[in-house]
Amino acid sequence: MAEVWIGFNSADRLRLWWRNGLLTLALAGVLTATALTARGPDTWWLAGGLGLLAVAHFVAMVNLTYGRVLLTAGGLEFRTFVSRRLIPWDEVAGIETRLRATRGGIWSDLLVVRVRGRSVAIPGTITNRPFDAELDRKQVAVQECWARAVGG
Repeated sequence: MAEVWIGFNSADRLRLWWRNGLLTLALAGVLTATALTARGPDTWWLAGGLGLLAVAHFVAMVNLTYGRVLLTAGGLEFRTFVSRRLIPWDEVAGIETRLRATRGGIWSDLLVVRVRGRSVAIPGTITNRPFDAELDRKQVAVQECWARAVGG
């Protein structure tokens, strides 16, 4: 079985950098304004908390943008900025499309539903485009590899 990579292409990666970069800049602006206007010795925690939030958002952005999954004969190899994980095919119960409604629109991504344990989102699949052909292509690729691996 040929190995298949699931992840963002360069155009989607650039789009996500712009979207998340603007949010990170907004957080940095709020942090700066809070740090400059905070009075008294006991308000340091507010600026520190916002700083931690900005760092956490940046790491999540890099993880979302550059995370990929390698589909192999043994299973799904998740490779993200902060972790590596293998989910064998015999632990997979299904592949689902998850829809989430936010103020920015309806977002969808792919989930690996496991036999035991919680479902895991597949990096490189989140989109807010309706009827996204690229998301459908990724879902078909995962399901075909899964069917070949379990012999179905």
